[in-house]
Amino acid sequence: MAKIIKYLKKNWILILILLTGAFFRLYKIESYMTFLGDEGRDAIIVRNLLVHFDPILIGPGTSVGNMYLGPLYYYFMAPFLFLSNYSPVGPAIGVALLGIVTIYLVFIVGKDWFGKTAGLIAALFFAISPTVIVYSHSSWNPNIMPFFSLLTIYAMWRVWKKNDYKFLYVMAISYAFVLQSHYLGLLLAPVIGIIWILKFLLLNTTTSTITEKTPLIKFIKSSVFAACVFLFLMSPLLIFDIRHNWMNYNAMKTFFTIRESTFSISPWSSFSKIPNIAIDIVSSLITGKNRILSQIVLAFVSIPSILILLGRKKLHSNEASGFSILFLWIIFGLIGFGLYKQPIYDHYYGFLFAAPFLLIGGFIQDVFENLSRIGRYLFILALLLLFYINIINNPLRSSPNNQMKRAENVANKVIEESKDQKFNIAVVAEQNYEDGYQYFLEKNNSKMIEIDAQFTETVTDQLFVICEKIKEQCDPTHSAKAEVANFGWSKIENEWNVDGVTIYKLIHTK
Repeated sequence: MAKIIKYLKKNWILILILLTGAFFRLYKIESYMTFLGDEGRDAIIVRNLLVHFDPILIGPGTSVGNMYLGPLYYYFMAPFLFLSNYSPVGPAIGVALLGIVTIYLVFIVGKDWFGKTAGLIAALFFAISPTVIVYSHSSWNPNIMPFFSLLTIYAMWRVWKKNDYKFLYVMAISYAFVLQSHYLGLLLAPVIGIIWILKFLLLNTTTSTITEKTPLIKFIKSSVFAACVFLFLMSPLLIFDIRHNWMNYNAMKTFFTIRESTFSISPWSSFSKIPNIAIDIVSSLITGKNRILSQIVLAFVSIPSILILLGRKKLHSNEASGFSILFLWIIFGLIGFGLYKQPIYDHYYGFLFAAPFLLIGGFIQDVFENLSRIGRYLFILALLLLFYINIINNPLRSSPNNQMKRAENVANKVIEESKDQKFNIAVVAEQNYEDGYQYFLEKNNSKMIEIDAQFTETVTDQLFVICEKIKEQCDPTHSAKAEVANFGWSKIENEWNVDGVTIYKLIHTK
């Protein structure tokens, strides 16, 4: 007990940060979590794994490129869905818990690279960042990428600076999770490759005798075994491709070779975009979407940090290696986004989430000690301003969306009005589709049947159209939705309003 009390006293600031981050991620999570079509689709697949033992070889499809991710995220979801008695809130809690662990990992990395103060500052702002919070309390495959990308980078640093080769296995596992949460994780590959090559060259040039080559041999053996672990975790995708005529490979080939709409072939074309992209990243993660403040933060942190690195005589120090890895990490990310021609959304930054916070923490740790008293006061005021901006933009200040509860209530109403008869469903919405509602319909053993135009027997005598638009924009009998068209000529028999959603019961016209 005495040791625990001593630890709590010594680390009370870190514990307070972790508790704050936990509160922002777990408070009324069932009300604030996102639960739309994508989340419903994932829950359906994982429930089928648990209930019907359907093995999963591929993960979700990408929104661009018609590619599929690997299935690791589904296996991550499975225990949380099972422990929550198949409530979708379970996987959301799993993501939130991983988000809390990520805060701690940010502290550890910041402390090891720059010092305890840097770790605490980086962890604090990571814990309260509105964008990070939003993507930390919902079950979605990109939401696990911040943890695994940071773990990947940290593992490679341990290999490089600490000769801790078992972290090659940590890197292999974590990088497989990164790639199977979002393919933008490919932008970490150059960082991993450069660090590995530098370590190999260092070991190769400092050894001459057989005895001295022992570390090099150990490094190569560990790298080979780590590569095998990585390939094993990626193998379900390979098995899927072999069984489906290389569908994923061909989609990826098309995505990266048809450059008119996806990627530019020339790295030089990305340079003009980099400043705006850097501002967008800082704005999204650090300054609560305030672009003016993000430009100030970017100027005051990035340029001095580069000068700090260039001025270091001991380039082998933890601090210099930390800045070096951060700049590699950020630069390759910026170049990749510069080459990308599609819209860039906040969750695309997932593999970079921790980097700006660590950069700020390292910069403050280095500069603060050399400031005058007035300079320190100004610095503290600037940090308090950033803290205030993040807090006032906290997503908990907004009303909860109650998407999961709405989906459950609507599904229950449809089951009640179906009178224990077979039925079809269709969803008319701006940015949603059937699977969120379908999850609860399947979970409650309803007699829902998905319409398949090729099989007339899948068309039932009743179609429930769930319209999320304002009622004036709902025209269920003339909707362009495939499910409505495949149902055939119809008329409205009844309608209900549940949690702001209009439900129409359609029957065939005679």
